Amino acid sequence: MKSNFKKASLLITGILVGGKLMAQTADSSAMPADYVKPFSSVASYRTWSIGVNTGILTPFTIFGSNRQQDFTKPKSELGYGAYIKDQITPAFGIQADFLAGKIAGEISQVDQFGHYYSAYSTKLRYAASLSANFTLGDISWRANKSAIQPYLTAGGGTMSYRPTITNAAGVTTNFRTDNNGVINEFFVPVGLGVKFNVAKGINLDLGYQVNFVFADNVDGYHYGSNNDKFSYGHIGLEFALGGRSKPQLAAHNPVSSMRTEYMTEYEMNQRRIEAQQAQIDAEKAQNDRLRNDLNTTNATLAKFTTDSDGDGVPDLFDKCPNTPAGTKVDGSGCPLPANKPDVKVYVTEEDKKVVREAVRNLEFDFGKATIRQHSNESLNKLAQLMVAKGFSLKLTGYTDNVGSVAANLKLSSDRAEAVKTYLSTQGVDPGKIQAEGYGKAHPIASNKTAKGRQINRRVEFSLY
Repeated sequence: MKSNFKKASLLITGILVGGKLMAQTADSSAMPADYVKPFSSVASYRTWSIGVNTGILTPFTIFGSNRQQDFTKPKSELGYGAYIKDQITPAFGIQADFLAGKIAGEISQVDQFGHYYSAYSTKLRYAASLSANFTLGDISWRANKSAIQPYLTAGGGTMSYRPTITNAAGVTTNFRTDNNGVINEFFVPVGLGVKFNVAKGINLDLGYQVNFVFADNVDGYHYGSNNDKFSYGHIGLEFALGGRSKPQLAAHNPVSSMRTEYMTEYEMNQRRIEAQQAQIDAEKAQNDRLRNDLNTTNATLAKFTTDSDGDGVPDLFDKCPNTPAGTKVDGSGCPLPANKPDVKVYVTEEDKKVVREAVRNLEFDFGKATIRQHSNESLNKLAQLMVAKGFSLKLTGYTDNVGSVAANLKLSSDRAEAVKTYLSTQGVDPGKIQAEGYGKAHPIASNKTAKGRQINRRVEFSLY
């Protein structure tokens, strides 16, 4: 009996200690492959499972002592069982159990009539029950799923058994003389245990169960007023049914999935905020560059437009600054000679040749009023001619057909003004230059080709 007691004590101690452990799978910042969002339907999980087990059947239980039982020396016999379970929620399931094996003991109590039996042996043909299974899962915020699942079970069912008893003379007989010695009774199984996740969808099951029989004939002997009971300590395997891609509902931690969802959304929001901040910083940097460029452009324009003495010649080109107000000046800002006699001007063929050369070589950048470098030489000759002979000049600007009418009209006027400004820098009196723009009117070449459009981007000169 002491040996059986030690075995049962070790088994119970191991289960109770294991039940206190709440070891979890390692937390990972990466979302698990079988992750299920919070509040998903039950169809997202594996809820059905089957289990098989084997272990020790004994009349000894943790409730009461051997001295109070009908037979005072319990024996340990082999038992085996199986079950099918439907997990309703992560913490609750319904389980149908089957149990069979043998229950035995020795040395009965002596009743008031002096009856005594040396041993009994009961064949447990089957014990079928329906139980509620309560999984005591961890509610840790960090664990994706429980690696260990402590549980409690309680239910009811029917059992069929055939007890035989051996008297002091060594004669063995069936306890019951009818129905081939078979007895059917209602019983209540109550148990606890712990399951270890050893592989995906496979759990190692260690459990201990006490079965309370609503009769006092399991051992074939009536003694006292207590009903019989027996225990079953077992080890087995549980297999989750369904697709392997789904997690087992009993091992699922809904609190952890809510944390995972929250942390994932938080990290996504952080990345969006960082991306938006980077975009804002880039736009601020771009705005700063544009502001600096605008300030530089305004400073440059101020150099070309500032006319301190009001003589019509910008300070940048004014060779005679601080000219008194009302003084007539030439293109370089210097006073004109007083009473200069009128000179009749004649435009010769050579003069026209200089003009044609300036027109032929004059080119602008696409979409801009910027004169290309190679045009300067011809314009310089034209400026020298105008200064030398006092010629006046009419500038007429044109563009190609790319862009709107308003944009082209402005661009043509800007180009004519650009030529006027350039000639003024070379000493020509701005008052002798008339600049006008006509946009894309009057093309002199086809606008369908790049060459033709280049030709149409022009300023025509009329010397007089």
